[in-house]
Amino acid sequence: MADSIVDDLNPRQRQAVDFGTGAGPGTAPPGPLLVVAGAGSGKTKTLSCRVARLILDGADPQRILLLTFSRRAAAEMIRRAEAMVAAALPERVGGGTVDWAGTFHAVGARLLRMWAGVVGLEPGFSILDRGDAEDLLDLMRGELGLARGKARFPKKGTCVAIYSNAVNAQRPLGEVLATSFPWCAEWETELKALFHAFVTAKQRQAVLDYDDLLLWWARMMDEPAVAAEVGRQFDHVLVDEYQDTNALQASILQRMKPDGTGVTAVGDDAQSIYSFRAATVRNILDFPSMFGRPAHIVTLEQNYRSTQAILDACNAVIGHAKERHGKELFSRRPAGGKPRLATVGDEAAQVGYVVGQVLGNLEDGVALRQQAVLFRTSHHSAQLELELTRRRIPYRKFGGLKFLEAAHVKDLVSVLRLAENPRDQAAGLRIFKLVPGIGATTARKALAAVEAAGCLQGLASFLPPAAARETWSELVGLLLELASTDAWHGQVALVRRWYEPILEMVYDDVAARRSDIEQLERLSVDHQSRRRFLTELALDPPDATGAAAGSPFLEEDWLTLSTIHSAKGQEWRSVFVLNVVDGCIPSDLATGSRAEVEEERRLLYVAMTRARDQLTLVHPLRFHVRGQSRLGDRHVFAPRTRFIPPGDIGFYELVGGAAACGGSDPPQSSVGRVDLGTRMRDMWT
Repeated sequence: MADSIVDDLNPRQRQAVDFGTGAGPGTAPPGPLLVVAGAGSGKTKTLSCRVARLILDGADPQRILLLTFSRRAAAEMIRRAEAMVAAALPERVGGGTVDWAGTFHAVGARLLRMWAGVVGLEPGFSILDRGDAEDLLDLMRGELGLARGKARFPKKGTCVAIYSNAVNAQRPLGEVLATSFPWCAEWETELKALFHAFVTAKQRQAVLDYDDLLLWWARMMDEPAVAAEVGRQFDHVLVDEYQDTNALQASILQRMKPDGTGVTAVGDDAQSIYSFRAATVRNILDFPSMFGRPAHIVTLEQNYRSTQAILDACNAVIGHAKERHGKELFSRRPAGGKPRLATVGDEAAQVGYVVGQVLGNLEDGVALRQQAVLFRTSHHSAQLELELTRRRIPYRKFGGLKFLEAAHVKDLVSVLRLAENPRDQAAGLRIFKLVPGIGATTARKALAAVEAAGCLQGLASFLPPAAARETWSELVGLLLELASTDAWHGQVALVRRWYEPILEMVYDDVAARRSDIEQLERLSVDHQSRRRFLTELALDPPDATGAAAGSPFLEEDWLTLSTIHSAKGQEWRSVFVLNVVDGCIPSDLATGSRAEVEEERRLLYVAMTRARDQLTLVHPLRFHVRGQSRLGDRHVFAPRTRFIPPGDIGFYELVGGAAACGGSDPPQSSVGRVDLGTRMRDMWT
């Protein structure tokens, strides 16, 4: 009956699902497996089937670890796997579920809480989001005097980006500055001192940021006894989207399973496009020789999304890549029309052409929600957004304000964080300053009172300014009540009642903000404790606030506008790609090395493989460039992207001026306690 789950899989998918199975319970797990899953090749289905096949083959679900890049992806795969197991064995009662499934960061947080006493962490540590980390680092920046008299010193957001890149890429600070932040290179000594103070402050306050969740997990796995015990906890480790992992994540996997036993990695090197997050394509390219024994490789090439004509063009683009796992996508769908390469006069003509095509598709029965316009950088859609608004065409742009980035959400969450961890100074500073009459100086004095007392009770004896006493008294009473109870349900409602008068006083657009607070309260119901709620909210927040980016007259149907990075994993019937020119794709800021150019090639490939039935690449011949020194504003000629050389023009239907210029050449536990805190600080000394 285990074989029934592969009945509707193609031969390559079956190979991936069945690898190392069939020997029965008690058999040693197989060696490492790499599934190179081309775009639209049924990766999620294949990985879900493999999980189900392992369980049906006798694997203990509690000893399977599934690592993904979103909680929703993990939940969907486990749902599918368990449904397949239930269908294959309807008489099976109980037996457990796959409990260890989630993002690297979420699994890391869970393991760190389990091992906190061994590695020198407090189990009740708080998790800072990116904004909180920036605020805390800014406090350290001020204490070190780096914000005074040094106008050119990097801002807090840049500092955190440098820190994050160095941590996740595991590169020396000097190298990170030289290659990714050259304008900050002169501050290397000061940045080292700042990062040392930043790490020290986080340890003192028992807080970790996103990067720490991976860094502490990786450092924990540097201890052989810890790594061995954690590795023995799992018989099978499956990693989705392996091309998006960074150096830290690869090192964690290698230390957990040095010989690769039971490891399955699924991904596509051709879709590795997140180097700005420190992801590296080297991880998936080097996976076959990463462990003590070579990995078995299965390549999925049958595409279930696009027409063959679209795939032919996609294969041509990626076929010029300098280094890759070879594959040739094919489809059983009818060939369909060739993708269009449309040449237009300038950016304004590009907007007119795209809007006309979108409306034409709509008349032909292709709903707006089945169409998307993709672009390299967010500002590339500015003119298009104006025209869509003028014509009252509803659209939604992806990449707007994230839920936890909204000030009002951070306010309310900070109250809960301080109640959970009185040493969380970023949370305390934020909520104390919400009280009318209390500024930064008074807020810091209040934090000092908490630190001196070692608990929130220290606030009871703190005397605020007269103008703040009534609201302050209410806040202190709220915090003490939250800190003294184990009853979680209803706590968000308590905070909301205190916060709503402040919300109305401090912010505009109160109705939309209040709806976010109500959403937060609904989310809290699904969690068993405040700690669990705060952890999961920080690691996997809702996508956007109530004031989501988009047209003001949003209806049931809307056109999708998206950066290519945000579009990965999505698909539409009709896709338009803007500015397919050198300078945009590849970006003129990403041509400094061969590796950067190759990632830009993969970016175009990802955009093209989002299309199911229609693909249009738009090439404006001229760009309006502002502020070009003594030349002032001017129009410049924009050559077609180098990723579509003359020899590949035959894969496209040429539209507009493309027919005339298409042939032109573009320019080219038994473990003793381990003190990792000192090692974290020593990274910056």
